[in-house]
Amino acid sequence: MKREYMDGILYAMLFAVPAYVLGLYFPIVGGPVFGILLGMLFAKKRRPEKTESGIRFTGKKILQYAIILLGFEMNLFHVVEVGEQSLYVMVFTLAAAFLAALVVGRLMGLDRDMTALVGAGTAICGGSAIAAVAPVIGAKDRDVVISIATIFFFNVIAVFLFPFLGHTMGMSDQGFGMWAGTAINDTSSVVAAGYAYSHDAGAYATIVKLTRTLMIVPVCLFFALLVMRGAKKSGAGFSLRRIFPMFVLYFIVACIVNTTGILPAELSHGLGMLGKFAIVLAMSAIGLNTDLPSLVKNGARPLALGMVCWAAVAVTSLIVQHALGLL
Repeated sequence: MKREYMDGILYAMLFAVPAYVLGLYFPIVGGPVFGILLGMLFAKKRRPEKTESGIRFTGKKILQYAIILLGFEMNLFHVVEVGEQSLYVMVFTLAAAFLAALVVGRLMGLDRDMTALVGAGTAICGGSAIAAVAPVIGAKDRDVVISIATIFFFNVIAVFLFPFLGHTMGMSDQGFGMWAGTAINDTSSVVAAGYAYSHDAGAYATIVKLTRTLMIVPVCLFFALLVMRGAKKSGAGFSLRRIFPMFVLYFIVACIVNTTGILPAELSHGLGMLGKFAIVLAMSAIGLNTDLPSLVKNGARPLALGMVCWAAVAVTSLIVQHALGLL
């Protein structure tokens, strides 16, 4: 890492540390959201010129390193635990989220990056998925902030709404766990809603959610191929790194290492926690480069898109579960 980046990294850390602590006390909101908010509050404040390159580096490269570190908390055996039928539900909800994002995004006149980020955040795992997809498609910081804010809004609603609807519909613990794990975005919100329903539902929802997180890999590769195709059509150059983003490869390696148990559990957990802090750090840097008035002005349509995608995923999960007899 170049020394010229250190001033900017340390500057972003001034906001990331309190944001991370606040996220521990208020997990429903989460550290990344606090990081963005604190960063935006000070975005227009005068800061040393020497911090600029480091802030940009933090919002781009450290974001990729964070995704790699998260792999050390992923266990590939979770795929076996949730079973083949559960994977069917995930495939259909994934398709529903992106189809809704594509169709509704076009009708609303939203650009490709915004629809991709909201679709990925809804389909997979909220902020982590947005953080993974953003560098692959070259999304702007503003789009990242808006999409994460959109996902956060519906996470909060889901924590209170899902248990009520689950009891109203008389869902089984496994059925509700599957629904929460496939239709609520952020892990903390899945855990909160699942355990609010019952202990068994919470435990199963958590496993489903962790398995769903692994969908980051095929989705990132899909978007990389789209970017490659677009570059080829326009006559621009493209490289193997663009076809296969290297941080996704390293994420897969980290998942495999954790699954084999080569590393002590404490070390794997520590690396995963470091990854979570790195995401907060990157989001703080992105917040520092975000124009709040522009964000407020342009946030209504993405919020509407997020609502449609979220509804599509929630309904699709219930329909597929009913068809498979899982409810």
